[in-house]
Amino acid sequence: MGAQWKQKGREQAADARGRMFSKLAKEIIIAAKAGADPDLNPRLRMAVEAAKKASMTKDTLERAIKKGAGLLDEKVNYETVTYEGFAPNQVPVIVECLTDNRARTAGNVRTIFRRGQLGASGSVSWDFKREGFIEATPPAGADPESAAIEAGAQDLEAGDEGATRFFTDPADLDTVTKALTGAGWTITASKLGWRAKNPMSLGEADRAQTESFLHELDQDDDVQEIYVALA
Repeated sequence: MGAQWKQKGREQAADARGRMFSKLAKEIIIAAKAGADPDLNPRLRMAVEAAKKASMTKDTLERAIKKGAGLLDEKVNYETVTYEGFAPNQVPVIVECLTDNRARTAGNVRTIFRRGQLGASGSVSWDFKREGFIEATPPAGADPESAAIEAGAQDLEAGDEGATRFFTDPADLDTVTKALTGAGWTITASKLGWRAKNPMSLGEADRAQTESFLHELDQDDDVQEIYVALA
């Protein structure tokens, strides 16, 4: 793993679906601040594609874009807040939040981190690398390693259910995404994130304890992404 943490099967749960749509809408709103045209705004284009893959309705998607671009009377001011620290068993973790109430988010995160250890800015991010993440499924007969070289990706690893996870320099994320799409790959996720340099391996009991902590973080509506140094 060593990258973005996802609870297995969370997309299938009804209650989780609502949280997923909320997080997708927040990302669209933030991205749309830089412009409402996905063709001219790579971050917005990626957010819109993710929302469509999750079956977000057209009306909800368009409203989120207009809200973020300031085209509606309703004003929403989300900001990105990042927390660093350690999950149980001293596993480094980075938590990215999108919030309209920094005090509420800080209080919630501090409460959850009583099970671990909340650190200062820079306390664990030195052991992570900022990279572009692309999750994609191949066309018939495609070789992932050849595709990575041709598209300009820096690294790759096996993803879930036959997918491949490509890693890029942050500045190359959109270029590599387009190159893979042009080569027939189906992109299921494309975003910037943190990748652990030294993922940890845990025994079954310790891993279950850490996963429980990560699940509790993921339940918070303000938590957008979780990156963990867990192998």
